[in-house]
Amino acid sequence: MSTVLVTGSTAGIGRETALTLARKGHRVFATGRRQDALDKLAAEASGTKLETVLLDVTSSASIDAAREEVDRRTDGYGVDVLINNAGYALIGPADSLSDDDLRKQFDTNVFGLMAVTRAFVPAMRARRSGRVINISSFAGRVTFPMMGAYHASKYALEALSDALRNELALFNVFVVLVEPGFVHTEFTERALADVNRFEGGPYGGVIRTADEVRHRFESTGVAASVIVRAIERAMHARSPAARYLAPLRMHLLLLTFRILPTRITDVLLRFIFGIRARALSAAC
Repeated sequence: MSTVLVTGSTAGIGRETALTLARKGHRVFATGRRQDALDKLAAEASGTKLETVLLDVTSSASIDAAREEVDRRTDGYGVDVLINNAGYALIGPADSLSDDDLRKQFDTNVFGLMAVTRAFVPAMRARRSGRVINISSFAGRVTFPMMGAYHASKYALEALSDALRNELALFNVFVVLVEPGFVHTEFTERALADVNRFEGGPYGGVIRTADEVRHRFESTGVAASVIVRAIERAMHARSPAARYLAPLRMHLLLLTFRILPTRITDVLLRFIFGIRARALSAAC
């Protein structure tokens, strides 16, 4: 059995991952920003090897403290598997997002993830074994309107993971991407909580349509357990793939975007999101 650390363990995919692995006998360090949410998770995992550790991926001090705590509890061993799951989606038209909006998106989804990786990978390098599983998204391979910042952060994660995969091979440390498609969790509810601030602006109609599209996507989303199974494959495979896309039907979506010319996929996306060019008189 492995010692595993999961970031963003108090909700959605992270929560399901932490509980599933703990119930299967793994020692799991479930991390999150809120102690009350971690306490609730620990109570649900009673009788397993799940342990909780406070960790805010956007805080260097919090990351250092979490690493020191894990080192203390493992006598300096660290973890066998690091699952970088913490993240969120910023929704809104790209030209209306502030610098602060963009920084916060990248602080969590990219910079925070890399900071956690830097904290826990040295122990893996030292013993020449370990596995880093980065929870990306199909959003790292296609781009939808009104989600440019989120897509950009996932594209960045894909590139960094590709680099890490080849670099850490020198130390027999595997780096794997898991790319969830549409998942039925509260993630999308949180992601669209701030959409209302754009409704009164020039993109109001499109934002409302994006909300409706979200409802349709969510209704077809798979359970988080489907993604957990992909994570388990990434954990246990003797020679893991570079990417695990789940559910399988997402391969069809990506294939469509790969085959069709950009001009055609643009037309499709604008139709889905209700984007129509406006005459000058209509905009005035």
